[in-house]
Amino acid sequence: MTVHCKQIDHGSLDISEREAAMASFEREAGADAPGSVTLRTCNRLEVYSGGGIIPPGVARHLMRVASGLESQLIGERAVGGQVREAYMDAKAHSPLSGELHKLFESAIHAGKRVRSETRVSSGAVSHSLAAVEILTNELNDLQGARIAVIGVNKLTADVLKFLLGKGARMIQLANRSEDKARALGGPLGIKVRPLSERRDILAEADALISATSAPHLIVKAEDVPPGKRLLAIDLAFPRDIDPRLRQRAEVTLYDLDDIAAVVGKNIKVRQSEAAKAERIIDEEVEKLMATVERMHSHTASQKSHDLCDQR
Repeated sequence: MTVHCKQIDHGSLDISEREAAMASFEREAGADAPGSVTLRTCNRLEVYSGGGIIPPGVARHLMRVASGLESQLIGERAVGGQVREAYMDAKAHSPLSGELHKLFESAIHAGKRVRSETRVSSGAVSHSLAAVEILTNELNDLQGARIAVIGVNKLTADVLKFLLGKGARMIQLANRSEDKARALGGPLGIKVRPLSERRDILAEADALISATSAPHLIVKAEDVPPGKRLLAIDLAFPRDIDPRLRQRAEVTLYDLDDIAAVVGKNIKVRQSEAAKAERIIDEEVEKLMATVERMHSHTASQKSHDLCDQR
């Protein structure tokens, strides 16, 4: 017997092909069948089943998945938890072979080692996360900072979620449509104000993040009081925030090019750390192979003893 892995992921098919193939693949691969572990993420469906021999290639692949090395965005953290959840769910619903248990336990452990011993998952690699990373690094007290966010869309929704996750509490959300702002900010407990009050908002704010789809400037230089210290991040194209504010010594302004530079630097760090991660996975594959070999030797020895006893 052998442990098998059947998979469909972003590396083998594009998104439209994945959508078309997913239903039939689930049936053919035996997804959710008793004795198997089915891993579903936004970019992959993998089914692990069987027992006996664990091919090193299967072990290495699952460890790379759990470490974020197989993700479109290298070092992605969420996939480690998804691997663990898939294993725990399968374990709760049907018996798994001893080899599948060892395979997933080793992969989860390898993922934890990679994230703790390398920087492969460090640094923001999305615009929203990069903006929050900048605020976290430049503001002395994110929890006590007064932060204004302008715009209602997926980008600002992510920004608000990340800010709240970092402990920020004094957040105000402004938008041309107050109803849309309330729909986004209300459930999060965020204060909503009309965009027409932006001068008052900016007079109070320590930091500003703006990301609208407006074809013109939303925050002009004259909207910011003279001498006002402000950390401003413009995530819009065309720009929302008047670039003339860069001329003020007390204003620090980041635009999309600056954010792209931060993201690019973080991606390079992650890529440079991948070699360290691969060495950790080499070690963990070797340990797993040795563990499984001992399991099989013990089982064979036990069977031999049982036969002797029967005689």
